[in-house]
Amino acid sequence: MGTNTPAPTGVLVRAVGRNVQRNPSTIDEYLKRVPEDRRRALEDLRAKIRSVVPAVEECISYRIPAFRLNGVVVAGFCATSKGCSYFPFSGSTLRTLARDLDRYEQTKSSLHFSAAEPLPASLVRKLIRARIKETKA
Repeated sequence: MGTNTPAPTGVLVRAVGRNVQRNPSTIDEYLKRVPEDRRRALEDLRAKIRSVVPAVEECISYRIPAFRLNGVVVAGFCATSKGCSYFPFSGSTLRTLARDLDRYEQTKSSLHFSAAEPLPASLVRKLIRARIKETKA
């Protein structure tokens, strides 16, 4: 396969003397590449998100699994070298729920959790509902 020929998503291609892995185009493709412990935690989070918002559309945004509702990304996640991260795709959702999140490490835009301790369904519900409320404001 030449460097100008598109390769199927998720395969290694040879480019300028090195192997390059294509970015995943679906959440399933993304999860196939994640170590087992984090994959289980992210599959659990995926199911929780879908249970809160069954009509959500799955997508890849900024190279990570994400969930779009009415054209707006309302949640996302990724595996990290040490665990997992949840992204509300908003700079204010985590501040809004600060009291509920004090036990988790976080940045302005992400919430970090270990694969051994997935986010509780009640917290996922609060995160999603707060983000949806922001999109309607």
